Amino acid sequence: MSEQQGLSVGQFMGDDGGVHQVVSSSVIAAVPAAKAAAEKFGRDVRFDFLNDKAVHGLLAQRWEDNRKGRLVGCVASLPLAAFTLGAWPFWDLVASQRPRAFQIAFVCVDALIVIGLMLGLYLWRRPTLHDPSLRNMRCRVRLYREIAGIARRGGADIPTTYPYYGMYASSRRFFPDAPELSIPESGESA
Repeated sequence: MSEQQGLSVGQFMGDDGGVHQVVSSSVIAAVPAAKAAAEKFGRDVRFDFLNDKAVHGLLAQRWEDNRKGRLVGCVASLPLAAFTLGAWPFWDLVASQRPRAFQIAFVCVDALIVIGLMLGLYLWRRPTLHDPSLRNMRCRVRLYREIAGIARRGGADIPTTYPYYGMYASSRRFFPDAPELSIPESGESA
């Protein structure tokens, strides 16, 4: 299935590709502000942030969600970079010495290609941006990251980059009626 398969409970893959340990809920609960935030956010999004196995599943779901878009995003970024960043050297070396009609055509064609690529990326990504189950998972992950930050600032021994990934843009709203996502399979050796 993915790199998540075969990891024991308590381990997850971060965006850096490394295997990391889930910070125990007891570490987070030892900071009163983080425990209060975990309980409050947990009620808001119907999730137990102080349950290690549930958090492990949440981080595995997050990895799977990210994995699906990573390859296409990387492949699509190559022509996008070529037509955005490559337009300046082409203009400087070639188009600036051509007739005005060529320059106008170059700018129009390049802009259409860049807009087309961005529109294509949006249309490819749109179904996952509007899926309430995925948005709920992203909302929970965003809140978990916030809880870990509160615990870190409160003195808990949590690595600076934990949970080793960036933020989601589509994670602000929780949909209480959305079905739950299945947890990706992982090893059960813990």
